Amino acid sequence: MAVGQSSEPSARLAGAAAATGALEHDGAKLLVVYASCSYDLEELLAGIRSQAGDVPTIGCSTAGEIATNGPGSTSVVVVAFGGDGLSVRTAAAEHASSRLREAGAEVASGLAGENGFPHRVLMLLTDGLAGDQQEIVRGAYSVLGASVPLVGGCAGDDLAMTKTFQLHGDRVLSDAVIGAWISSEAPLGIGVRHGWRRVGEPMVVTRSADNRVFMLDDEPALDVYLSRLEAPAAAHDDPEAFTRFAMTHPLGIGHRTGEDHVRFVAEADFDDRSIGCIAEVPQGGLAWFMEGDADSVLEATDAACADALAPLAPHAPVGLMAFDCIARRGVLGEQRIVDEIERVGVHANGAPVAGFYTYGEIARTHGISGFHNQTLVILALS
Repeated sequence: MAVGQSSEPSARLAGAAAATGALEHDGAKLLVVYASCSYDLEELLAGIRSQAGDVPTIGCSTAGEIATNGPGSTSVVVVAFGGDGLSVRTAAAEHASSRLREAGAEVASGLAGENGFPHRVLMLLTDGLAGDQQEIVRGAYSVLGASVPLVGGCAGDDLAMTKTFQLHGDRVLSDAVIGAWISSEAPLGIGVRHGWRRVGEPMVVTRSADNRVFMLDDEPALDVYLSRLEAPAAAHDDPEAFTRFAMTHPLGIGHRTGEDHVRFVAEADFDDRSIGCIAEVPQGGLAWFMEGDADSVLEATDAACADALAPLAPHAPVGLMAFDCIARRGVLGEQRIVDEIERVGVHANGAPVAGFYTYGEIARTHGISGFHNQTLVILALS
């Protein structure tokens, strides 16, 4: 695994420079591209292809980029995977928002298969604004079952929350699911931690539909959210102020495993007094408001890396991939996100690090559930 990064203003030159850095070794079998949507993505891909030729390529737009030397916000990161003990195939499903489960199943069906290597993972890059991402996970799970873990993240658009992009080959897509089947001779590991803690008493989700929560404890969800968390006055009627506040105050939902699953509260409807989340919040279930701070988030970073590296022993990692929620970046601030990537680098022990800041994270290692918000997912390769 090798990583290239560029902040060159010209999209074509940035793509070429990042690809050149990633193609440090011969025999690349997959390129993964994480790019700011401030770039002309078609030009960016053209620059990458000028150096990479026909190496299979996937990627997405981001809410920030991660590379070995730290985080970025208007850059492109290219990751190259290769080696004799690695097999890779890619696929894409378009028009995902109208058929989320079918899109997840379509990608998995196009990639599943035995190829002699014992360690496998399906990496998914999805449109973070397409709807309930858990449906994509369910679709992939319906094809693969419990034997193949899922990992990945939801594309961003620098927090504009209007349109994200997915990359497959030389195509720039939107409203798509991209998959890469990675099969390895050496072990792979996945770590998943969020660093948020419960605040106050549990609530019953008394009415929800799709990704909206209308009532909590039989009261309008927005009113409960604002009052119990003592939100600042501006968050009561200003959409941008609400989103800034909500980034550090997610909703936690109980799960049968005993772990809390976190849901990013993306926006509020000040007319019907509902709140909108990135994924489904089941009606009738228990929910909690959650909060965190820089220390708890960084502790989760260490734990996620340790969990991902444990299955590799005694092998050393050849690289770490990080799918990190943009809301965690909001908690850490610009200085502490540098500290976070440095911590990931320490765990990598000199191996390259790459990834992006997401609108949601995918990690299914057991059970059918596998979509997360405001969480760090680490994929370790050996």
